[in-house]
Amino acid sequence: MAPDVTNERVVRVLPDVSGLRKSFDYLVPDALADRVRVGTQVRVVLHGRRLGGWVVADDVEPDPGVALRPLASVRGWGPPPSVLSLAEWAAWRWAGPVSGLLRTASSSLAVRTLPPAGTGRGPSAPPPPAVPVGPGGAVEPGGAVGPGGAVGPEGAVGPGGGDELAGAALAGGTAVVRLAPAADPSPVYVAAAALLGPHADGAGVLVLAPGHRAAADVARHLRRQGVPVALLPGEWAAARAGGRVVVGTRAAAFAPLSRLVAAVVLDAHDEAYHEERAPTWAAWVVVAERARRDGAPCALVSPCPTLEVLAAGRLVTASRAAERRGWPAVEVVDRRADDPRTGMFSERLVHLVRRAGAEGRRVVCVVNRTGRVRMLSCAACGELARCENCGAAMELVGTPPGSRLARRPPTTIPAETTASVATAETTASVATADDVVPHLRCRRCEGERPVVCARCGATRVRALRLGVTRLAEDLQALAGVPVAEVWGPPRPGQDDDAVRRAALVVGTEAALHRAGPADVVVFLEFDAELLAPRFRAGEQALGLLARAARLVAGAAGGRAGERASGRVVVQTRQPRHPVLEAAVAADPGVLAGAEMELRTALDLPPCSALAVVSGAAADAYGTALRAAAPPGVQVTGPADGTWSVRAPDHAALCELLASVPRPTGRLRVEVDPVRA
Repeated sequence: MAPDVTNERVVRVLPDVSGLRKSFDYLVPDALADRVRVGTQVRVVLHGRRLGGWVVADDVEPDPGVALRPLASVRGWGPPPSVLSLAEWAAWRWAGPVSGLLRTASSSLAVRTLPPAGTGRGPSAPPPPAVPVGPGGAVEPGGAVGPGGAVGPEGAVGPGGGDELAGAALAGGTAVVRLAPAADPSPVYVAAAALLGPHADGAGVLVLAPGHRAAADVARHLRRQGVPVALLPGEWAAARAGGRVVVGTRAAAFAPLSRLVAAVVLDAHDEAYHEERAPTWAAWVVVAERARRDGAPCALVSPCPTLEVLAAGRLVTASRAAERRGWPAVEVVDRRADDPRTGMFSERLVHLVRRAGAEGRRVVCVVNRTGRVRMLSCAACGELARCENCGAAMELVGTPPGSRLARRPPTTIPAETTASVATAETTASVATADDVVPHLRCRRCEGERPVVCARCGATRVRALRLGVTRLAEDLQALAGVPVAEVWGPPRPGQDDDAVRRAALVVGTEAALHRAGPADVVVFLEFDAELLAPRFRAGEQALGLLARAARLVAGAAGGRAGERASGRVVVQTRQPRHPVLEAAVAADPGVLAGAEMELRTALDLPPCSALAVVSGAAADAYGTALRAAAPPGVQVTGPADGTWSVRAPDHAALCELLASVPRPTGRLRVEVDPVRA
């Protein structure tokens, strides 16, 4: 039974349907009138279906002659009008539906009442010191800044970062704060919290961290300072009430604050801030735009800001001595002259892992490949071990006892890989019914076959690329201590505490997040990162080194120029690469300068705006984009079913993407692709 409607109040509702971009008008029943406002989550009936949605406009003039339905019910509080407007901008900026962004900005639970607003600044959170800002955004005196994020002369904002650096970061507008990995970022977000006063309009301070653990640490630190905090997503209602510092991860960029007083994004370079699902929005860009709209200071903090981050605002750095103290020693192991039979195990690595066994020093080894052996070739003819079904590379695995292959009659099957430092092949072993029988398996289609070359029939294979599991076996033999393996997020039953206690850890990039503090971090095959087929590969590689530096960084030395404790070791055949030169010099500006020169020559972001179109409907959409593209916008493709759209700036790019109707069928539009 429909509720009584005696007034003529009409609201516009955007249904929560991903493929629907149109909003519809509804009447507001008297019983719901005092609970309906812009942003409220409601339930409506549309084409016979009961759907959720958001009120996006109030007191609208409906189209004449249209019979309107009443709202079915009110679910609860939704984001404030300012966040609705921000979501509409983000949908245009990243060529996606508004509904998905509003879903991010809303609580997963129905919120029908709000707590009282926060009380404002805590007694132990002093306001940041005033730092004058000169023309073009330059911090005076000595800050390394420039208009539009240009890198100026290196200079000292303060003797060690600290409160003066925080004051420069929050002096106004958007600032890019280059803070060394071992430096403490808390003065920046504590100073931002100190700007929080008692606000009755739902305003607050926003702090983003790349991971849930880091966000919880920030919230805990601020609460100890006496600052009212709302940690998202669990405390959404408190955030919506305002008067608090709202802390969260990527989704918190759309935190339900009506207005920002200040904003801080920690580790702004981190890829965790980029949404992988379409629309592929970037949280730090959303926060910077939000702060600009509210006239609030915004600090983008990073040990190695990307060129896109640097272009967002003025650069603020500590003195060279202070920044150098915040980076540990980075040791580059040049492997160009090494015997290729040693595989990934240089003499330096052997020395380090044996010290881990003998002296109890923690060593974390990183290689971004899982499994035992990820690429094999025939030891006789060199043919790659490939699947007969799909052509993908096959890996060497063992079959548990009792399986079909293990029940074969006893036979001689060589299980040969680089099992030691000195040799790349091992002798054959006799497998019995109780043994784990080595065989080849395709990771794509899961096809299996015995260890037999499809070209010459030889039964010996050589490992070209070892995975984490095989490396763990070999390192355990070298060090004589148990080795913990880490890849991906924790699996059920896996004990992260055991990983943190292990003297020797080997894993993918996930080890940098889960292994805990270490004395040494070794990148076994860093050339794979430096040579990755992505134009952002250099920045991403430096980000890995910064993350490793944070693991090994202890207390900074007492004398100027003294490095933080610990060591990062990089095995490479490109010792003069700008990424490594920047890390060794503790100066990310070395890479920024080289990358900017390259990007300018190739017209790549941030010198241009880029989008990648893929999916079943990509050809139809790409053809339409090419026909509608204005001068200066390039639409190229298809290449392997993918189209690229490059424009001088995001305004031209996004206007083109918005102006061309989308064809039916699966379509993915990725603006600012991270992995391109």
